[in-house]
Amino acid sequence: MLRINQASVYFAARDGRAVQALDRVSLDIAEGSFVVALGTSGCGKSTLLNAMAGFLPLSEGSITLDGRPILGPGADRGVVFQKDTLLPWKSVLENVALGLKFAGLPRAARRERALELLRLVGLQDFADAAPYELSGGMRQRVGIARALAPDPDILLMDEPFGALDSMTREQMQELLVSVWSRTGKRIFFITHSIDEALVLGTQVIVMSPRPGRIVARFELDFVRTIARDGDPKTVKASAEFIRLREEIRAIVHQSEDLELVS
Repeated sequence: MLRINQASVYFAARDGRAVQALDRVSLDIAEGSFVVALGTSGCGKSTLLNAMAGFLPLSEGSITLDGRPILGPGADRGVVFQKDTLLPWKSVLENVALGLKFAGLPRAARRERALELLRLVGLQDFADAAPYELSGGMRQRVGIARALAPDPDILLMDEPFGALDSMTREQMQELLVSVWSRTGKRIFFITHSIDEALVLGTQVIVMSPRPGRIVARFELDFVRTIARDGDPKTVKASAEFIRLREEIRAIVHQSEDLELVS
């Protein structure tokens, strides 16, 4: 279990005031679950993810992974950002294997593991290509493979498909569902898209504007149906999907209205 307990984060503003980004957030992410955080810009989603990754210390509360406190970055957490951070002077395979090299794995073992993951994301034929030779969606696939290379306990994804066109974004969603289903990894995923949240999440949390709090939680089965049947179109057309989309939309808009009033 990744357990977030009463997590709060404060930042120092330029005028010296303390600005609260997160307010007593509690969340459990069990093995094999796919948790999606949804909310307006500035609601603390990325702050929460950065704290889980160990990039950012909490001001109050705690985060533990399988009972171990998270006090800094570690190989037990893989991170995928919105903008790919591939090294342009290294090949696709070398980018995927980079963390394994730092961990001291022999060259042959690194290559075997990297090729296995490139097959998982459908890029085995591009192992020797340079990142600049790939499309945006393909580069994000490389980023996912690289994050999975050390076999982390959880994959943290900060709106990784936000900059992609709608068709590529749908293809990447289907790929991620397949990766999640085949690897059993738990995933924490940030998005601004309600449809994307419903397609991907076993649990969707809706966060309020700053200071970020969890104002709603939804347990879902759509992603399991898509993983089993491979047909997101039928799921998106279902009455339950449409009903939940409108319910979540109302919660998000209500949060936006409260922010404007305050």
